[in-house]
Amino acid sequence: MAFWRTAIFACAIFVGLLSPAVAADSVSLFSGKDLTGWKAFLADPAVPMEKVWSVKDGLLVCKGEPIGYLYTEKPYTSFQLLVEWRWAPGTKPGNSGVLMRINGEPKPVPRAIEAQLKSGSAGDLYGFHGMKINGDPARIRQNSSNQMLGSMTGVLKTEANEKEPGQWNTYEITVKGPSITVSVNGKQVNEAKDCEVLAGPIGLQSEGGEIHFRTVRLTPLE
Repeated sequence: MAFWRTAIFACAIFVGLLSPAVAADSVSLFSGKDLTGWKAFLADPAVPMEKVWSVKDGLLVCKGEPIGYLYTEKPYTSFQLLVEWRWAPGTKPGNSGVLMRINGEPKPVPRAIEAQLKSGSAGDLYGFHGMKINGDPARIRQNSSNQMLGSMTGVLKTEANEKEPGQWNTYEITVKGPSITVSVNGKQVNEAKDCEVLAGPIGLQSEGGEIHFRTVRLTPLE
């Protein structure tokens, strides 16, 4: 019996060493059970949130239509955010994004900073409707005439590190004051500076194409 107790204890230690460290003050924004703590804004107000956003087999499922976003009831300013996502297996990947520091008048694409989730573009950062963001001049893109996005500034990623559509990807986003860094699947692919600092909800976009989330975990940095 002593041998088996020792073996079990050793296995427990080994598994613990393999498990990712979770900060003591981190919070899971998605419980895997329901949408407690979230609200939604959709371009078509007649469509109920549950028609677009639902929980199935522990996953947060977004159907992608109509356009809009799910957002946290609580505002956040500086934080580390871990998001795991995939495009629905067997379907054409679409567009989505992780929205941060949402503010201003509610609209289909709100005033916010976005970490892009569009297939092939994960790691790009954007500021919508004049939301201030800056970075390497060689990777800056601007558009002042987009009706839906307003005055937009983008900081493109340095390289792609997404997996094939249908496979799980991991975003690690650190938002600390005016700085934002983004890692995709363990590799840092972008950094922005001089970002507008204010408190606002975190959001997940509905923007065409079914997308799944299994982890949305936040660690406050303030």
